[in-house]
Amino acid sequence: MPSSVEFGKTVDAAPDGALDAPAFHRNHDAIWSVLAPWLLTQTGNVLEAGSGTGQHVVEFAKQSPRLVWWPSDYNEAHVRSIDAWRLHSQLPNIRPARRIDLSASDWGFGADDSRLLRDLTAIFCANVVHIAPWNVAEGLLGHAAARLKPDGRLYMYGPFMRNGEHTAPSNAAFDASLRRQNPEWGVRDVADLTAIAERSGLSLAETMPMPANNFILMFVRTSPA
Repeated sequence: MPSSVEFGKTVDAAPDGALDAPAFHRNHDAIWSVLAPWLLTQTGNVLEAGSGTGQHVVEFAKQSPRLVWWPSDYNEAHVRSIDAWRLHSQLPNIRPARRIDLSASDWGFGADDSRLLRDLTAIFCANVVHIAPWNVAEGLLGHAAARLKPDGRLYMYGPFMRNGEHTAPSNAAFDASLRRQNPEWGVRDVADLTAIAERSGLSLAETMPMPANNFILMFVRTSPA
């Protein structure tokens, strides 16, 4: 593996920029068990919106050689980490990391990327919308359908509220700690996310419980954006 430092620690990154997220080691198998049944039957391009350290995209690309994975993140340090893990993996089906701004209507892509990243097989987004302002969730769900192929899927992983209630005391405590750090952050409600999705041509097909009181929300493109 490349040299790395623990993700989130207030220390300098490793010389190659690689970061190591302990959560990746705990959750990547569980996440892939949900993604794999459909993705392994597909070809085409998958955008990971908010790749963090880059460890998930490397693991998932290794498991799905018929798919081309496009990692991205808003944070420049994360972009460097993604590319460090990508270069170490030497996998041919991972593209260089892009900087992405989900709150922008074009997600911050240039003309070339906007042309390439259409008719996507899937978009995967893990642990993003609760550590970002609400307009990031609006941008992701409001513009995902326009980038997905018919019947393409958006998978969102993380903690979510349901019907205005937290699903576990630990999630309520986590939500409170996020809002203390930044009033614009917080655990989002599935109903609020679904309302945005439905206006843009996505339908919530499944809500799948995951370990540690997380969920995967699977949205399917149901109509033209």
